Amino acid sequence: MSLEALASRYIASAERVLAEVKVVANPPSLDAKDIRKVMEAARAYLKDAKYYRDRKRFEVSLASVAYCEGLLDALKLLGAVKFKWPAKKEKRKREESS
Repeated sequence: MSLEALASRYIASAERVLAEVKVVANPPSLDAKDIRKVMEAARAYLKDAKYYRDRKRFEVSLASVAYCEGLLDALKLLGAVKFKWPAKKEKRKREESS
């Protein structure tokens, strides 16, 4: 599947969910157990991203790491975790040493 087709597929899915999503009236509060479950999912997506990158399946790798980042950003927006994304220079330096 081309990157264009992959992007279009993910965009269509997101558009559908955003059109149909319902906000829960009394959402449950997050506890540490819930946060750990989401963190484990983020770690699993990162593991998948590395797996697919190493097998030259870059489009799947990018999608997986994007899911990882999305989960981490969601936790941050909810105030459940604190972190800063690395600056571009730091990111580039880490990527070169990988």
